[in-house]
Amino acid sequence: MTRHVSLKSAINEALDQEMARDPKLLIFGQDTAGGVDAGGETDTWGGVLGVTRGLYTRYGDRVIDAPPTEMAYVGAAVGAALSGFPVVAEVPFIDFMGVCFDQLLNQAAKMRYMFGGTAEIPLVVRTMVGAGINGAAQHSQMLTAMFTHIPGLKVVCPSTPHDAKGLMIEAIRDRGPVIFCEPKYLYETTGPVAEAPYAIPFGQAHLAREGHDVSIVTYGPMVPRALEAATRLAETGIEADVIDLRTLSPLDIATVLKSVQKTGRLVAADEAHPRCNMATDIVAQVTGQCFTSLKAAPQMVSAPHTPVPFSPVLEKAYIPGAEQIMAAVTRIMA
Repeated sequence: MTRHVSLKSAINEALDQEMARDPKLLIFGQDTAGGVDAGGETDTWGGVLGVTRGLYTRYGDRVIDAPPTEMAYVGAAVGAALSGFPVVAEVPFIDFMGVCFDQLLNQAAKMRYMFGGTAEIPLVVRTMVGAGINGAAQHSQMLTAMFTHIPGLKVVCPSTPHDAKGLMIEAIRDRGPVIFCEPKYLYETTGPVAEAPYAIPFGQAHLAREGHDVSIVTYGPMVPRALEAATRLAETGIEADVIDLRTLSPLDIATVLKSVQKTGRLVAADEAHPRCNMATDIVAQVTGQCFTSLKAAPQMVSAPHTPVPFSPVLEKAYIPGAEQIMAAVTRIMA
């Protein structure tokens, strides 16, 4: 059976179904088991943004509250995973992944290689990314590309409830480590999601819209903006492929190349800062692998090289949207 649920609820359902399937699966995080009997609450807060709400009442001590010290509880999660206990750890905002960076860069990402493939690290680190909720400079960054640079880590960023559930189930079963980036701006967006468990394999981009004039490549919170741009461009006679990468590492560059070879034009979009983001990576790979297919210089759309503003007016101006994508397409079609 398929229902319309929010992206946040789809992730919650994936966690619920996987905890029911695997009695060893643990959840670590800030306030994941907090709030019971506090202020009349009969359930947990479910983490900082409520994604794990309800799981503590069903699975008890397998949902473990952690203090706001990411270094400690992500380190504990790495150790538990190495000991055979799959763990989903929540770092509420990607902005604070730096606090536990050593545990990911030098421990989780390296163990399988250092031990000749004998070590498994069934670890998923859930973290919230992107602007749009007035979280200001320290709670709004899009730092996804930083983790794609690290061999041994897989990086995921869904844009729809359907993908969020399927990719989360795949992440838990993957034996990790996986960085699961959740666009908090899209938490309340709804879409069709099957009730039964299902997994979406990593490294398979999704062609969200088909066209023949230009390829728009993006992921996460930029996908609905790209689709809006494509709809508006169609009214002017320009038909765009819109490719949702879904997983950033492994990256399905083959789907991108196939699209660009068809259209001859590329616009790569990322909400991140303009230097060394996923858009620059896509453009570099496309120009290196199918330069002769290009009819015009690829265009990139990104946020400005500045901290994310707190002011709602300034934040709205900061976030790249459909207008910027349309402007890039107009330049490339000229």
